[in-house]
Amino acid sequence: MKISARNVFTGKVKKIEHGAVNSVVTVELPDGIEIVSVITKSSAENLEISEGKEVSAVIKASNVMIATE
Repeated sequence: MKISARNVFTGKVKKIEHGAVNSVVTVELPDGIEIVSVITKSSAENLEISEGKEVSAVIKASNVMIATE
């Protein structure tokens, strides 16, 4: 697979929570950092995502915002 995104992180699915429309997928990287992604439930089912499965989190964003209060 070739992809234009530079930020690809491989880890294992730590937790997946299915809602009516979306699924929240928590990916744990080897160093213990967690990345959380919200994808459609149908995509999660098509990709056969389950806890313990190795996946890649692909991040491509032109803006990363940080806020404080």
